[in-house]
Amino acid sequence: MDDLKKIIERKGPIRKVGVIGMGYVGIPAAALFADCRQFEHVLGFQRDSPSSGYKIDMLNRGESPLKGEEPGLEDLLKKVVSEGRFECTPDFSRIRELDAVTLAIQTPFKNPKDLVPDFSALTEGLRMAGKYIRYGTLVVIESTVTPGTTMGMAKEVLEEESGMKAGVEFALAHAPERVMVGRLLKNIQEHDRIVGGIDEVSTKRAVELYSPILTKGKIIPMSATAAEVTKTAENTFRDLQIAAANELALYCEAMGINFYDVRTGIDSLKGEGITRAILWPGAGVGGHCLTKDTYHLERGVKVLNGHLDYPEGKDSMFVLARNINDFMPRHMFNLTVQGLKRAGKNRKGARAAILGWAFLSNSDDARNTPSETFRDLLLLDGFEVKVHDPYVEKYPGVPILRSIEHTVEGADVVAIMTGHSQYKDLDPAVIRELTGKEHPVIVDGRNIIDPDQFIAQGFVYKGIGRGDKNGHRIADLARSRKMAEEPIPAA
Repeated sequence: MDDLKKIIERKGPIRKVGVIGMGYVGIPAAALFADCRQFEHVLGFQRDSPSSGYKIDMLNRGESPLKGEEPGLEDLLKKVVSEGRFECTPDFSRIRELDAVTLAIQTPFKNPKDLVPDFSALTEGLRMAGKYIRYGTLVVIESTVTPGTTMGMAKEVLEEESGMKAGVEFALAHAPERVMVGRLLKNIQEHDRIVGGIDEVSTKRAVELYSPILTKGKIIPMSATAAEVTKTAENTFRDLQIAAANELALYCEAMGINFYDVRTGIDSLKGEGITRAILWPGAGVGGHCLTKDTYHLERGVKVLNGHLDYPEGKDSMFVLARNINDFMPRHMFNLTVQGLKRAGKNRKGARAAILGWAFLSNSDDARNTPSETFRDLLLLDGFEVKVHDPYVEKYPGVPILRSIEHTVEGADVVAIMTGHSQYKDLDPAVIRELTGKEHPVIVDGRNIIDPDQFIAQGFVYKGIGRGDKNGHRIADLARSRKMAEEPIPAA
């Protein structure tokens, strides 16, 4: 029997590519593959389900189902569709036509406390791929997974469905996505690409697949398990850095100082061998990656049966960081309650306006949004809540308003949860008039408004990391108006 290297040599270069999963990762990846002249045709695979089947027709018209600011994506889709180089299909049997197929499917956790991920969607994608791949096909998992998954569960499922052996009759690799919503195309082209095959032949074939779409980035080859650890660790480390900023912001509030002054001071220390940059605090961490990749990394030690030499009885610093970031929506709630108390307003039955449902500025990505946690806390405490977002059109069980005016009308408190550009230009006088309150509360979870402008208009201001402003004197607008109306005494 021929080995995999000989099978691939007979097949020749990769010409036809498939991408399973038409989401934030799959759509831009498919478009970029289709724009490469090395590849003849690209298929995007999407189930024709009630919740996401609409994407098929949209993509085949060259329209992006992803809302928000995503530079270049829709133009590229129109181009590759008009040229006949890309199409989206629900027919997974067409995987038979392909030389390579990638999987970009979400891998959430059912419950992080028990470290059991929900691999059901990924497993289904693997089964469909395994059912239709041919000899020599390359299968690449782009989804972020628990270390050990590619060599373990994924390999087993593919072999069971295909009747072939990975590394012998088909190639298998892990090449994790490294993208941020709002810059998807740029990230795929310019970030270095981690590529880890289950063997040398698989790695080489995966390098062949990804090299053409890179403009600035380079390929970094390694083992499949090392690639899995790289992806989960880089996200875990970023989560840790954000948690450090959030905890420092809480300290600054408690000490009555401005976190952002401190951050500027820390960041000013530069020089050879000095790294003092610090990230930004905020109302919470959302998205698909940072909210669960720590748990994939933690679980990897157990999956691979490793012995972890670690201080006995001590919590993981990575999980502690995750807990701090999960706490920030609760802190927004606490600031809201404190603000209402200062304004002399009973919070029972108070009206709250949430500005921003997406977890990321100028995006429609609402996966694991901290706004949902914040809203749930408000509702549980008896608040009436309205939500505004300029990009998120709908979300299960949550009415999303498109008008800021209608959202803040009659509100006792306005909470900024997302740093959308639209919220940076809020006019405090207009907002106060819309609320109809003498001293409405504004809680800034992203430090995007000028506290002094809102305080001058009678607002009770609360902001994450703004210990210098959170205890400000409340402006007496009635007295100010009375003084303005009094005649100036004659000299």
